[in-house]
Amino acid sequence: MTNLLTLKKYFLRYKWKIFFGIVFILLSNAGTVYVPIIIKDSINELQSSLNSETITNYALLIVVASLFSGIFRFMIRQTIIVVSREIEYDLRGDFWSHIQQLPLRYFQNNSTGNIMAHATNDINAVRMFIGPAVMYSIDTLIRLIIVVVIMFTISPMVTIYALLPLPLLSFLVYFVGRKIHERFTRIQEKFSELTTKAQENFSGIRVIKSYVREENEIETFKVLSKDYLHKNMHLVKLQALFQPILFLVTGLSVIVVMWSGGVRVIEKELLLGDITALIIYLGILTWPMIAFGWVINIIQQAEASMKRLNKIFHEPYEIEDSTLTDSSLTSVKGNIEFKNVTFRYNDNSPIILDNIDLSIPEGTTLAIMGHTGSGKTSFVNLISRLYDVTGGEILIDGKPVKHFPLSVLRKNIGFVQQETFLFSDSIMNNLGYGLSEVNTEKIINAAKIAQFDKDVKDFPNQYETVIGERGITLSGGQKQRATLTRALAIDPKILILDDSFSAVDTNTEEEILSNLKSFMKGRTSIIISHRVSTVKDADKIVVLDKGKIAESGTHARLIELNGIYADIYYKQLLEKELEELN
Repeated sequence: MTNLLTLKKYFLRYKWKIFFGIVFILLSNAGTVYVPIIIKDSINELQSSLNSETITNYALLIVVASLFSGIFRFMIRQTIIVVSREIEYDLRGDFWSHIQQLPLRYFQNNSTGNIMAHATNDINAVRMFIGPAVMYSIDTLIRLIIVVVIMFTISPMVTIYALLPLPLLSFLVYFVGRKIHERFTRIQEKFSELTTKAQENFSGIRVIKSYVREENEIETFKVLSKDYLHKNMHLVKLQALFQPILFLVTGLSVIVVMWSGGVRVIEKELLLGDITALIIYLGILTWPMIAFGWVINIIQQAEASMKRLNKIFHEPYEIEDSTLTDSSLTSVKGNIEFKNVTFRYNDNSPIILDNIDLSIPEGTTLAIMGHTGSGKTSFVNLISRLYDVTGGEILIDGKPVKHFPLSVLRKNIGFVQQETFLFSDSIMNNLGYGLSEVNTEKIINAAKIAQFDKDVKDFPNQYETVIGERGITLSGGQKQRATLTRALAIDPKILILDDSFSAVDTNTEEEILSNLKSFMKGRTSIIISHRVSTVKDADKIVVLDKGKIAESGTHARLIELNGIYADIYYKQLLEKELEELN
């Protein structure tokens, strides 16, 4: 129950609704337990004087008591069950908000399917505890107390005999509850695996079809699904055994009442109406006993799910505004400086960037080249604080990057990343994603610079055309130009292009670079590319090798050095000549 205690703040938020819900439970149970008293009195009275008026009066009383109970039973659901839905809404919102602020490191170490399982199955299991479990726990406890007190007033000895089997019930609930908790945890873990597999298949459907691996994926999914089925069946079998045992124990109580109470009726110690009321009260207790077992199941499942959710909630943000943040910093000019910057992804991973010292003056263009794994993408990720440096520091406009509010920093950086991502939405909404309000004029101007406007005009609904998930209906080059448009539309002070033209043909690339020249005036630009043609006009070119700056200078200066850059240049020049010959 320790994990479920974290829900306390949500319960306090709706304390008055819960309070009235408890009042309604009391009133509903008052009507329910009054019915057997009416039946008891009617049977006892009818034994001495039988007439239609008496029967009618008692029948009307039963109807009124049942109606009274039913109305407040409805009100219980309108308070406690409604609260469970409201808390579910709050919990889901908090979960989503927390997930959005977790660092990239978390998403690299956890699968999308696993996170999706938390957001669906686990939150739903917790809601079942908040609503039905809480409601029936209070209802069961109140009903049990009232009924037992009334039974004692009718016959203390018969009541004691009737309650003797109940300790056995408590032991069974405790023992079986532990088993349910263990099995449900394994089910949730397997569900995460299943969700992960499904998500990967949907995202990689083109790869699966390209390599004709449909049958293999179907078989793999069947194995996972069958394992999930078996784990569920283990739980279902346990639950199927649990409920009959509960009925058996409560049935024993009824037998005890009929035997011990019947003897007392024969001996004139009790009236027939009294024993009838006792049997009805045991019947009323039967559902609370069953509900008690059901509630235990729900609590065990919710405990397992809340434990998994708390594990995520306890994940630190790592990168967030802190006491170092200076709220007076509301803009960025674009002067960037790396001072002895070292970076590694975690303590056990190799060093990605090693003592980088570099100055990028405001309004200049820096180009970065280097072999795969040299640290180019990590370099630009540190500027927008997608990761924090391990050693040294990065300054923007002479101030440590950690002093800038994250929202200010990132709103002033237009980042076109290596991996393009587009939402399943209209082209206009995708291109204007970084704007607080969609500005059609800004977006179209940015699209013209990125040479994307002419493609959009060929689409059936132009900018209102809805593209598929991850932009599946667009070509690789179109997706890159769309993401470039999205970055340009926010009018950033710092523009970062991380290998953003790899899927674009050289002619279109030249047109884009020509358009970008005027756009980049007065802005700090960083271009990562494998093509010398893309970077040759930069104010400064840096070549990274094994996390260190191996070469730096202008295009002409690096050709003179005859090092890594010159080697790449001559190879690409030769490739171009061979293409022209063919």
